[in-house]
Amino acid sequence: MSSSANYPFATFYEVVSHHADIRGSKTALFLDKEKVSYQQLLHKADRLAGYLYHRGIRQGDRAALFLRNSVEFVVSLIAISKIGAIAVPVNTFLKEDELNYILEDSGAQFIIASLIHEKVVRAGCKKELLGDIIWEGDLQNSDLDEARFDDILNMGYDIEPAKQSVNDTAVLIYTSGTTGKPKGAMLSYKNIFSNSQSGSARVYVTDKDRSIVFLPMFHSFTLSIGVVLLLYVGGSIVIIKSLQPFSNIFKQTLLKRVTLFFAIPDVYNALVRAKLPWYFMWFNSIRAFISGAAALQEKTLIAMDEKFKRAKLLEGYGLSESGPAVCINPPEKTKVKSVGSALPGYEIKIVDDNLVELATGEIGDIICRGDNIMQGYWERPEATQETIINGWLLTGDMGYMDKDGYLYIVDRKKDLIISKGINIYPREIEELVDLFDGVKVSAVVGAYDEQCGEMPVAYIELEDGIKSIDEGKLKKYLKEHLANYKLPKQIYIIDELPKNATGKVLKRVLKQQLLEASGGNPC
Repeated sequence: MSSSANYPFATFYEVVSHHADIRGSKTALFLDKEKVSYQQLLHKADRLAGYLYHRGIRQGDRAALFLRNSVEFVVSLIAISKIGAIAVPVNTFLKEDELNYILEDSGAQFIIASLIHEKVVRAGCKKELLGDIIWEGDLQNSDLDEARFDDILNMGYDIEPAKQSVNDTAVLIYTSGTTGKPKGAMLSYKNIFSNSQSGSARVYVTDKDRSIVFLPMFHSFTLSIGVVLLLYVGGSIVIIKSLQPFSNIFKQTLLKRVTLFFAIPDVYNALVRAKLPWYFMWFNSIRAFISGAAALQEKTLIAMDEKFKRAKLLEGYGLSESGPAVCINPPEKTKVKSVGSALPGYEIKIVDDNLVELATGEIGDIICRGDNIMQGYWERPEATQETIINGWLLTGDMGYMDKDGYLYIVDRKKDLIISKGINIYPREIEELVDLFDGVKVSAVVGAYDEQCGEMPVAYIELEDGIKSIDEGKLKKYLKEHLANYKLPKQIYIIDELPKNATGKVLKRVLKQQLLEASGGNPC
């Protein structure tokens, strides 16, 4: 296992300070026509850190970020790091009660927020926190007499960096809460920097690279891989504030000569169908497309490789609790349906319920170990002990490994369907359904009834412009490829599958809808 001596930086602040010294005038951040050099980024972070310290934020305190993608998000992350406080990036899609829960659970003493989220922030903050808000963005209410980001950067506050170790907690990333309330995964600087080092080694990321960041920065995948990794190597980040208009992403990719394109499967599905202008296809500088956060369809991977001859689409795997990256396909040898092999320095095992390692090709629980594994869940020692055993993280996912050490995800353990004692893996069914003509994406869930037992039920979202499909042909097609006990007993065509901010299908919502629609009897 790696030691602290293997990491040249202890904090995010040290990373930016280092690059400000050796490549100060280089652009660290692009945002439309704005350019922020490493020197300017450090200066902004120094001013904000001084102000936060002046307002009482100290080492170990928590500061929440309820920010859209922006220069201010990155500045805040660096400034909080300089103080030795802990950043709490919060999902900006949350409602008032959900925001309030995270602020209360983390004990956040300060919040930096975008004005476009003003209503949710004011309603979600406890009264005593309302006076501790810094606003980013254009002031919509001219009477608003509160701390504004731009004004703070003109103030003269400054402090010395706090003395810190690479083992100190850097951020709290709240899990999506698919089971129970969200939990704060405590990620140290080492956890995230190990992703930076291993990720850059696997995908050959250097200071010449530029990433485009249009996925939400609050998400662990974007934060660690799209942002911190590029800063770590001294590269550049092209920030996109909003997904709309989508054409702006292609425009900025071309104009800013983006080399690394980070996205989720939904974006690649759209890219495959999009009619991109010839000059984009000819002049873009993309060398690698990185996919994470949700499962990538086989047909999408094949279509992307056919469309973009000079770039590789690399699917990876991880979770918030692991920094988040665990593995990714190496550019020189990708395998369809696999999420690749473990990143350098990490270990992956497939085990049974007793944590005994299984043979190659056998399906079991995925566990992993390395410097990327979180410190634990914030103020939840019992949940931590259940999730990390002897240094191994129990991911909650099931899969198998081939003879080359490539990992194949079968499904989430909690999504496993058990019919008369036989395991049914929804993802296997989904992969077949997704290949059927006219299907955009599908989700299979288990429906339980006392008389008919647990059974698979399929929900299907159709391709844009497709009004219907021949369900008879679909059932015949599935029967040719699946055992009878795996065949969906019901097929529902819906306008859009419910998804979270990163495009992962919310199967718990589908299960609830199924029960409500059927009166508790899906059969």
